Amino acid sequence: MSGPLVLGIETSCDETGVAVLEGMNVRSSVLGSQVELHERFGGVVPEVAARAHVEAIRPLAHQALTRAGVHPQDLDAVAVTKGPGLVGALMVGYAYGKSLAFSLGVPLYGIDHMEGHLYAPRLSFGGYEPPAVVILASGGHSQIVHVRAWGDYEILGGTIDDAAGEAFDKLARFMGLGFPGGPAIDRDSEGGDPAAVAFPRALKDRPYDFSFSGLKTSVVTYLEKAKDAGELPPRSDVSASVQEAIVDVIVDKTFNAVEATGVEVVGGGGGVLANRRLRERLAEEADRRGVGLFVPEPSLCTDNGAMIASVAVDRINDGRFGEDLLGDVDPSLRLGAGGAAFGWARSTALQSLPMRLRSSSHCSSAWQS
Repeated sequence: MSGPLVLGIETSCDETGVAVLEGMNVRSSVLGSQVELHERFGGVVPEVAARAHVEAIRPLAHQALTRAGVHPQDLDAVAVTKGPGLVGALMVGYAYGKSLAFSLGVPLYGIDHMEGHLYAPRLSFGGYEPPAVVILASGGHSQIVHVRAWGDYEILGGTIDDAAGEAFDKLARFMGLGFPGGPAIDRDSEGGDPAAVAFPRALKDRPYDFSFSGLKTSVVTYLEKAKDAGELPPRSDVSASVQEAIVDVIVDKTFNAVEATGVEVVGGGGGVLANRRLRERLAEEADRRGVGLFVPEPSLCTDNGAMIASVAVDRINDGRFGEDLLGDVDPSLRLGAGGAAFGWARSTALQSLPMRLRSSSHCSSAWQS
């Protein structure tokens, strides 16, 4: 056997992920998506997410074990997301993981969701090791992390308001593209001109921090004025321009950190890293600078159980003990110590949503007419 057999469970938001790892080898990884449940709300409804996790987790665990050809009694440990995330969603996975670990008599490892994303490239690349700069971007977070060593993290910067994925979600809804917004805008941008509309790039004076609330306001204002004037451009041009504005900021600030730290390894994780344009731009810049880029396949960028299990594998190999089974989730869990603390702010339905963005597909009817 190449390493410990670990069952990983991820339920921090709206996807139920379960995986079996043997060392860093993914024996199986299954995912239960809730996109259809939340789509009509334009964002994740926490109570709906928690109930869906309850229904999905046991069948998915059975499916993951079956695909891996592993009997529960063969497991060496159970790993489960402890935080950050939606409290109800976290509790479902954590309770199931604790119960399973107790019944099997194996250790339980409570894992930081963000640390899971830091580890995800290890599942795709053998040469991904610190020191590294890692960009983490999704609907709930936008952070740049200096990974000095595994377990030694410095958060160099993060969002001061909205996360990148949240901006995608809210603007896609306003434009009538549906939820989740990142993939929708990515698809709609094909054939569009990314230079068609010069949307703002915020916080140029803060090299590692993000702000996307101003971009949302700018896009909404631009579209409302263009609609009133009867001058709406092709939607693909708007989508491409929105995407380019977000991608520009992420790439620039990631490589600001690379230059400041002197590292030669760049990693990435979180659902926004599945964006095709972002992956292209990161690769171009890494190649230009002669540094290694390690962004996992899209299925490992989004939330998944494999990344959670991978952190536990490392802890087991280091001889670290599991958690007290009386422990609990921590929805506000922070990554690392000593750095700036940027909270988990996943885009939930209508949460912190400007009234103009709450209206259904404000500009979509003009494009469809």
